[in-house]
Amino acid sequence: MPAMTSTPARWDRASLAPMAPDGRRVPELVQLGPELPDTATLFAFARDAELRFATLRLRLEERAWIAGGETLRVHEILVRHPGTARVTVVRPDRPATTNHDTWLSDGKTVRTYRGWHRLATDRPVRRPPVGLGAPDLPGTSRPYTPLTPLPANSLPDTFVHPAGYCQNVLATGSVAVTGTGTVAGREVILLTCDHPRTIEMAGDRPDHRLQIAFDRETGVLAALVEWFGGMVTRRVEATELAPDAVIPESAFSVAVPGDAGSIY
Repeated sequence: MPAMTSTPARWDRASLAPMAPDGRRVPELVQLGPELPDTATLFAFARDAELRFATLRLRLEERAWIAGGETLRVHEILVRHPGTARVTVVRPDRPATTNHDTWLSDGKTVRTYRGWHRLATDRPVRRPPVGLGAPDLPGTSRPYTPLTPLPANSLPDTFVHPAGYCQNVLATGSVAVTGTGTVAGREVILLTCDHPRTIEMAGDRPDHRLQIAFDRETGVLAALVEWFGGMVTRRVEATELAPDAVIPESAFSVAVPGDAGSIY
């Protein structure tokens, strides 16, 4: 089947999830059809990913190739709607007692612990700026508001809440839905994006390419591969993706050593 290429109009509907009569946000698309979707349909489906499950267990392996060699980080994400989430980032190359950073939120308070620095924080959830959803703003200026927030500008946030990534990164390049595949034993839809975020200035990289795998059942991202100059520089792939998983209450806690430092 030929690749489904994008239309010239840039997708800008990250903030436009429909509402049910009782005020709940609901998915615009309950599920995808058997055929490959076009990019606008795929982005709309992915925007509403978190609305298709009550809980989620997701484990990501992030490999990056930098001047110092290959690095590996493991991201373990637990979500329970509305508002409760835990993210643990592990560096397997470090000692077990200091190789992890934990972020935990109940929707009102965010607690963190950084094992390498032995520092904990306990802070109220930061309120978003007022007016971001104003109807007179262009679509590209209105951000997605998550049902259950995750650490801002993080891989877990990108994978579980793909709307902003679709609108602000993928939709800025030349995109094509190229086929299907399998990640973590689940069917995915593959999309490529060439030269995202073109700036047409010195330092622009026309050889920048992304390949994304969208979970066909939920719309959550299942994989992300990034190229520069034909070389893979980062590969992130789900090794576990379990919507509506049974998650015990004890999983939403963080153990902080008694001698750890604490800052506000």
